[in-house]
Amino acid sequence: MENFDWTKFTRKIAVKSSISKLYDAWTKSSEIEKWFLSNASFFDLDGKKIHADSPVAKGFSYEWRWFLYEDVEKGKITEANGADFVQFTFAGNCLVDIKLSQENDYVIVELTQKNIPTDEGSKRDIRLGCHTGWSFYLVNLKSVYEGGLDLRNKDENTFPMVNN
Repeated sequence: MENFDWTKFTRKIAVKSSISKLYDAWTKSSEIEKWFLSNASFFDLDGKKIHADSPVAKGFSYEWRWFLYEDVEKGKITEANGADFVQFTFAGNCLVDIKLSQENDYVIVELTQKNIPTDEGSKRDIRLGCHTGWSFYLVNLKSVYEGGLDLRNKDENTFPMVNN
């Protein structure tokens, strides 16, 4: 594993949808809660919570919560071009890039998480943990936007499972 890059990873998935719908899936509370989070709050530059159907902009901040986890993820939107690219901080000072591109009947969702620290805890929890987490949530994004089926486990009586 000498050439293994602990500082970043990329995951891609093809989703039969439109770029605009998938951009909204990442940038509107009402949409990101359909496939990723139990609660997503975005805040404008003045710290005021924006409406669930309003898209984020560069400089906005967020607070995210998942089903069955008490952790709250807080971060900033560092880029949002209104069309096909969003970048946000995640897991501390890591950056996540979301690039959307059309390929035939599909939108390619390309997620790159980078700037991952290389201490042992970050290697385990961020590099390996986030890689696994994002892999599941990208599959769930595809499931929700192609067929409407949310694969997340929301039942605390069956925790933990591969789908939470």
